[in-house]
Amino acid sequence: MMENILDDYAQQNALRETDTRAKLLLGGGAIAAALISAGPLAPAFIAASMAAITVGIARIPARFYAALLTIPLSFAVLSAGVILFLSGGGETVWSMPVGGINLAVTTGSANQAALVLARTFAGMCALFFIALTTPMVEIFTVMRSLRLPPEFVDLAMLIYHFIFVLIGEAVATRNAQEIRQGYAGFGNSVRSFSMLAGTLFVRAWEKGEELILAMDARCYDGIFPACGGETTLSRRGAAAVAAYLILCGALALLTGGTQIF
Repeated sequence: MMENILDDYAQQNALRETDTRAKLLLGGGAIAAALISAGPLAPAFIAASMAAITVGIARIPARFYAALLTIPLSFAVLSAGVILFLSGGGETVWSMPVGGINLAVTTGSANQAALVLARTFAGMCALFFIALTTPMVEIFTVMRSLRLPPEFVDLAMLIYHFIFVLIGEAVATRNAQEIRQGYAGFGNSVRSFSMLAGTLFVRAWEKGEELILAMDARCYDGIFPACGGETTLSRRGAAAVAAYLILCGALALLTGGTQIF
């Protein structure tokens, strides 16, 4: 189920007790290294290494991880395909006339498409590493330790809470509609979807009012308490994170001029 995937793995993975700051630094640093790279080799290495850490060390199931990556990867492939045929520069690698329009792939467009695809893949692998190994309550604790405005942290916590509230309501309502053949045919599907959207709006309003009443009953004073546990970063862990980020940064700088064509 949609509401049971990311946070469940974040609570049960093999890196659950690892310091949250180290995991955030590792994932964020990998994303930064992929973005500063001018060539596709460094992002490709980052994507492969982050996937290996997530599956091999954190022990996230490979089949689930691959299925999760197909969602953003499909959009990245479409974007790279557009760049492949619309951007120019360099020598022509392949061309074909289609309906009076000459579709051509040049060395410049191929290199740009490969770079965009590699950066996107690396960024998503690093982001999924954070999402699948770090519970959100611990991220909120780190945000408070960084002295971010309490209003910002509380708003983030409320948004996170209501995401799962809406997902649960949507799943329950859709299941009830499917039992009553609400999606049998295009007309029924349109009507059922419109009813689902309207119901979610009303339910969200009601849940918000219920939450305000519950907070007032518990003497809410304007700041949510931090629920995440305190963790310590070992010297060995800090050295491993630093070594990996230095390797990624050096690879990004040294392979910046490397192109596929």
